[in-house]
Amino acid sequence: MLWGATVADGEERESVGAEFLELVREIIDIAGKPNVSDFFPVLSRFDLQGLVKRSRGPAQRMDRMFDRIINQRVKMDKGSERNGEDFLQVLLKVKDEDEKTPLSMNHVKALLLDMVLGGTDTCLNTIEFAMAEVINKPEIMKRAQQELDKVVGKNNIVEESHITKLPYILSIMKETLRLHPTLPLLIPRRPSETTVIGGYTIPKDSKVFINVWAIHRNPNVWENPLEFNPDRFLDKSYDFSGNDYSYFPFGSGRRICTGMAMADRIVLYNLATFLHSFDWKIGKGEKVKLEEKFGIVLKLKYPLVATPVLRLSDPSLYV
Repeated sequence: MLWGATVADGEERESVGAEFLELVREIIDIAGKPNVSDFFPVLSRFDLQGLVKRSRGPAQRMDRMFDRIINQRVKMDKGSERNGEDFLQVLLKVKDEDEKTPLSMNHVKALLLDMVLGGTDTCLNTIEFAMAEVINKPEIMKRAQQELDKVVGKNNIVEESHITKLPYILSIMKETLRLHPTLPLLIPRRPSETTVIGGYTIPKDSKVFINVWAIHRNPNVWENPLEFNPDRFLDKSYDFSGNDYSYFPFGSGRRICTGMAMADRIVLYNLATFLHSFDWKIGKGEKVKLEEKFGIVLKLKYPLVATPVLRLSDPSLYV
């Protein structure tokens, strides 16, 4: 989707993937630290918490990794034809051929970084929360698997074309993002002029955080707000557009999350695949711990551990 599977092969590819994910998480962890300089810009030159210094190493490693990915892609594309283009190919094509859109290699790297940081760890966390909630409620897992068996069949694997035919899987994703929004405080906003909201004066250029985590649990809007209940989304009254300010996990307005469509596909496809291909077991009488680790990105405090059990009719489908 982003740059194709061209960086390495076999075990080397797995190693590169693991290194890449670890690097992404390190960058997100640093970026998510409360930084006093964000609130008192005059102090930014002093780097009081050492966050700028800590970020230099990961940033340089990420830059080198992007160089490797881009150079590999350029070499592979010379003299070859491909059916369809991935995101990196589109950016390189614009950079080299579109004179109306000046794009440097730094712009290409920045766009790749935006996609990676916005769509890697965030999607993984949403899938993990969804699986944890579903494993704790076997009746929901059974209902999801019934839908998957009807649409996909147990003699087939989930394809992207199936995604739009799985309303209950979609409702599980929506309910997960209600209870466990990826960015609990969204991205800070800064009003262009002084305004009054709910009787409170918000001065111009203030840094405003929107607590979507609390909004999604408002008992005046949501019945039994702490209960994981995908049925509340089956009537399609809530979508991801952000126009209804009681539910907007991706934000709203002109600065709504630009990776929303990608996240939608990644989470739905992987969630459907996990539930369709396997039954999931934990210790008898046990429950998955759902405590959250708060930060710029919401995570499970305790990583999900569960045992997959094959459920498809043909073992060759797992190869």
